[in-house]
Amino acid sequence: MRKLNKNSSHRKAMFNNMLTDLFRHGRIKTTLAKAKDLRPIAEKMITTAKTNDLKSRRKVMKRVKDKEVVSKLFDEIGPKFSDRPGGYTRIIKMYPRQGDAAERALIELVE
Repeated sequence: MRKLNKNSSHRKAMFNNMLTDLFRHGRIKTTLAKAKDLRPIAEKMITTAKTNDLKSRRKVMKRVKDKEVVSKLFDEIGPKFSDRPGGYTRIIKMYPRQGDAAERALIELVE
């Protein structure tokens, strides 16, 4: 995991917010490094959401604070990927950012 020039609490909060937005909207635009670090976290959350029980919900609620997004994850996203063994997200490289030429990427849930 990259440090991304942030301390650990800031990094954890940033990834939790990015995870919530990814599940809410289905795709987000970010830098390539952040997308590569977000992917394994999102994959683990979706795998956890495939088993719809209280333990799994509590585990996901530690990372995703929005209850509507958690219910969407367990009611729509988890069952959609129930027969898929992995690879729930894809990263698509985009144009560099104008200000600092940072590599950008689009991370989205696979249909």
